[in-house]
This record gives sequence, C-alpha cells and structure tokens, in this order.
Amino acid sequence: MIQSVSSLSGVGPKAAEQLRLMGIETIQDLIEHFPFRYEDHAIRPINEVQHDERVTLQGKVHSEPDLRFFGKKKSRLTVRVLVDGLLVQAIFFNQPYLKKQIHLGDVLVFSGKLDRNRLAITGGTVKPKTLERDNELEPVYSVKGDLKVTMLKKLIDQAFSQYGDDIHEILPEQLLTTYRLIERKTALYHLHFPADLDMFRQAKRRMIYEELLLFQLKMQLFRKKEREEVTGQEKRFPASLIDEFIQRLPFPLTGAQSRVLKEITEDLISPYRMNRLLQGDVGSGKTIVAAIGLYANVLSGYQGALMVPTEILAEQHVESLTQLFEGMDVKIAQLSGSAKVKEKRETLEKLRSGEVDIIVGTHALIQEGVDFHNLGFVITDEQHRFGVEQRRVLKNKGLKPDILFMTATPIPRTLAISAFGDMDVSTIDEMPKGRKPVKTHWAKHDMLPRVIEFMKKEVQRGHQVYIICPLIEESDKLDVQNAIDVHQQLSIAIQGVSVGLMHGRLHHEEKDTVMNSFAANETQILVSTTVVEVGVNVPNATVMVIYDADRFGLSQLHQLRGRVGRGSEQSHCILLANPKTDVGKERMAIMTETTDGFELSQRDLELRGPGDFFGVKQSGLPQFKVADIVEDYRIVEIARQDAAKLVYSTAFWTSDDYRMLRETLEKQGAFRQSKID
Repeated sequence: MIQSVSSLSGVGPKAAEQLRLMGIETIQDLIEHFPFRYEDHAIRPINEVQHDERVTLQGKVHSEPDLRFFGKKKSRLTVRVLVDGLLVQAIFFNQPYLKKQIHLGDVLVFSGKLDRNRLAITGGTVKPKTLERDNELEPVYSVKGDLKVTMLKKLIDQAFSQYGDDIHEILPEQLLTTYRLIERKTALYHLHFPADLDMFRQAKRRMIYEELLLFQLKMQLFRKKEREEVTGQEKRFPASLIDEFIQRLPFPLTGAQSRVLKEITEDLISPYRMNRLLQGDVGSGKTIVAAIGLYANVLSGYQGALMVPTEILAEQHVESLTQLFEGMDVKIAQLSGSAKVKEKRETLEKLRSGEVDIIVGTHALIQEGVDFHNLGFVITDEQHRFGVEQRRVLKNKGLKPDILFMTATPIPRTLAISAFGDMDVSTIDEMPKGRKPVKTHWAKHDMLPRVIEFMKKEVQRGHQVYIICPLIEESDKLDVQNAIDVHQQLSIAIQGVSVGLMHGRLHHEEKDTVMNSFAANETQILVSTTVVEVGVNVPNATVMVIYDADRFGLSQLHQLRGRVGRGSEQSHCILLANPKTDVGKERMAIMTETTDGFELSQRDLELRGPGDFFGVKQSGLPQFKVADIVEDYRIVEIARQDAAKLVYSTAFWTSDDYRMLRETLEKQGAFRQSKID
C-alpha cells in the first residue's frame, strides 16, 4: 500500500503536509497510525471502580443542572445523578449548552474520571451519552496542527474502503492456526473500528504478535549473518590450569558464577564470535568471572582488554588483577589519558609487540593510534555507558575479538531480549555467602538531625559515609538539596571530620584527587552527585545517605546503595525524601522491602516504562506501535523462540508459505542491514 495519502478525497496539499508531519505519507502509514489509547464506555457498577479511574456510568438525574460562569467564556455545569443507590456529582466544564439537554428524571450514560472521595465524576472529555452507545470502545488518536480527529478517522475509513483488498496476510497458516490468530486485514480494521471488546482484544493480540515476531526475526537474522560472516577465534587452553587458578582463589565460586563461566569459556572455544551480555547484581562477583575469562584468553595466546567508564575504576581493576595473577606469567598494564607522554608511548609499544597480555583503560583503548598484537577478548564494564559504537570501531579496525558486556544494572528479561536480542545473556543471580545485605531506611527531611547524629557515630567508629545529592548548585526550578550547599552545611555540623566534595564539573585530575582521598580514608564523608554510581571500591564506607531520593529511579537508587556493604561491617542506606507523588512513595517503600536488584529492576520497569529504564539516549531500544514489552512479556518470549526456529529452518527460506513474511522483512531491509551500521 505504497499509494500516497493524496489519492484519498479530501486530502489537498495542506492536509497532506499536516499528515506528513505526523509521519503519514502512504496509505500503509495511515492504516498503521494506531490509536494511542481507547476509552471503554462499557457501563460498570460504581463499587467496582477505583479512585481516579476513567469509567462510564449510568444513572438517573436527581437534580436540575447548576450552571456557573467564571472568567472569560469558562463555565462549570454540575448535576447530581443517582448511580447504584449513590448520589454522584457529574461535572462538565465549558459545555453550557448541556443545561438545555439534561432534565430531571432523565436516564443518562456519562463518562469521566471518578473521584471516590468526593463521589464526583469529572474530566475534560466528560459528555452525557445516549444508551445506544453502551459497550462502545472509542479510539483516541494523536494528531498535530489543524488536523481534526474526525477528519483522520474519515480518512482511515476511506483507506480501508478503497485499498482494503491490498492488505495481504503475511503470517503463514501454521502460525495463524497454532495461536488462533485472526487474519491481518480484519485485525487492522478492528484496531481502528472495534465492533466490541472481544473483537478488539483479538485484533490487538494478533498485531502484537506480528510486530514482536518481525522484530525478533530481524534480531535472529542479524545473529545468523554475524555468525556466517565473522569467523571467531577458536581458542585452546588447558582446562587444568583454569581449575588450578580457581582453586587458588581465597573464596569458592558460587553456582551461578560457575554456570556463567562455563558459558563464557564455551564461547571462547567456539568458532563463532562471542557477543554476550553478563548481568549480575552489585557484589555478585562478575569481575572474578571476567578475570578467569581473560586468563583463559591469555593461555590461548591472545591479548585481552578491559574497558571501564572511569580512570579511577581502571586503576582499581589493575590493582585487583595484579593481586589475582601474582606470581604468574601474566603482564597487565593500564592505558591512562592522564599518563605522561613517554609512559603512554611505552605502553602502546608493548601492546603492539605483544608484551602486554591484559590492558585496562577507558574507551580510549579503541581509539586511533592504539594497535594490538593479537586482540582476542574485549570486556566492557557497565556496557550501557558505551553502547554499540565500540563494536563498530573494532569492526573498522579489522579486529574480530570475542566481546563480553558487563552490567551491574540488572535488566528484566523481556527488556534484555528486546534491547539486546542479538546477544546471548548470562545472569549471575546468586550472591556470595556471608555478605550482609545493606539495611535501607526511609527518613523524612525533618529527621535530618537524627541522620547527622547517626553519621557522626559511624565516623567515630572509623567508618566512612557517602552523601548523594541530585544537583551540583542551587536551582530556582527544583526544590532539591544540592551538593555544594550540603557540603557547606555538613562541614559546619560535623566538626573535626574531613568532608569531601565530588561532582561532574570538576576536572579529571580533581575528581581523581577527591576519590583517592576518600579511598585512602583521608576524607571521612564524601558529598557527591551521582558520579560515584560507578566508582571505586571503598569497603570501609558503611553509610549511604541519598537526599531527595524520590527523584531517582529504583535501579539508580540500587546502584548507589551498592557503593556500601562491600566490607564485613553492617552497612546502611538512608533515603531522605518527602515524596509528593504516589510513585515516589512506592519507590521508597520498595527500596526498604528488598535488596534484590532483579526484583527492583522489574518494579522499576513497571513504574517508569522501558523508555526511561535506560534513559532517552540508549540506542537500540525498539519503539513499538502496538506491543508493550512490559505487559506483553509472554508474547516477547514466544516471538523470540518462534523467530529462532524459523531463521534456522529450511522451510523459512524455501517454502511458499513464508514468502510474504520474507518479502515484508526484505522491504524493511532485514536481509541487508547490520544492526550496528
């Protein structure tokens, strides 16, 4: 349906331009411009309706309408209606003409948002309904400019009348039968013009599956193409040496660590290039698994690279890896942006000649002028801070190393499948024994004096404290505590203690100085913005205080909480917040209930939605027209399984049953484009 919308009657140059601004240029664009929500006008008993829920009620007018005017052309009409034995106020704004249409004793069907406290129904779209419109689903569309919704609906109806026969089925009969799906043309029509609730549900279910299947097929096709085009490095290493290394560790690996390590080493041995996401909660032991993977890579005769977000973290990794490989023939180096020119030149030369086995640094590791002797394995810590750009750089350098992305932000499975569907996902879902969970407390701002006293006691015991603030400086727009003010207040309130200040506007060297001072316990209290979210390991820090905690998402709060609890002492996280919204209150309650990062990430996804889970800059997160990866998680899983079976089957590539599906994917460029290009 590639015909222009201009072929429809009533679409002149002006209307065509307005439609174009909405992304509608063809008949297909128009038919696939779905409503963003539906108003359900099915009449329900009032006792089944929740507070603030949109609903349609039926009742008998119990009083004459009361019309009052205020301001310029503004009015409010109030009428009392008897609904299921209760008197409900129906309030209509700026619709004075209704006074002549509503009479005492009339039976009305009316819609709006119910306020259970006042027993009032109100809302911008509240209108009295005739009984003929009972059980009607009303689609609600987004429009731009001067284009009216009524005009848009007429054009969609006209498009179906003129071009409906051009809507062809793209799913094979086998899938339609298996899942009892209605045909495509019927489904598309009933998303715009639902005959009833049952038909609408069938239409939506059909289109959700189609949308998710097409997306998962693209992901699986990309994986297949990568495997066929990119030959991996089949690494060979003595398993006995890996076992010996594990035996030397001062602690046993957890079952989850052992399982994930097996998946990684199998990838290294495989002729296919590794493309794996390793996720695990804060403190679950991802780093040691990565270190063992790097050791296996070195034993195979290849170099390894560990990329981290900050130089401070790079230094810490170099220190821990040096201790791990003490007395072994494994050469470790750091590539630092702050290193002297001579030192950097020597490191680059050793990297080029193969003298360095493992190099640690920021993303500068893959920049121009950094050449490897034989790079075999790249590990990226906190992968969401790098995205897919680094893979493109490595590809352009002609390097084909195995790649492992690590994140301490647990990602719900449906989101991992959707955003990282081209990857294998490994999960460490078990914490090492003996680790004490951080105790989390929610305190209102008026409890700050008690919180300060608690901090004093912890410092007197020789421990250290993190304090996190949302802003650097005072803001006129946001009434939140800022780091500079809090730093000044605490420096006065807690005498005889060194209070540091850390934020994103400090120069790199200044950040290093502040953080190193805290790590060495020269600074007892560190006031900071969220730049410490991914920071150094300070086992002596036992208290994390987060000002205006309701301004953060659950996953970020959990990451910040993970900065403490790294030593043997009991640690505490104090959430200072007076949340004004129900969501803010719920976040605080959830944080005090659980320390399970995976449970928190799922709750965070439900509260914030997938778009805000990673942040708006996250690349690769798909935008679906009908599907919702939170609500439709079961269909996400099914579509992924079906796509994997299809792509690796002969029938998909040869049978006429799959011809329309192949042609649809071809039009969308699935057979020729690379996910990272």
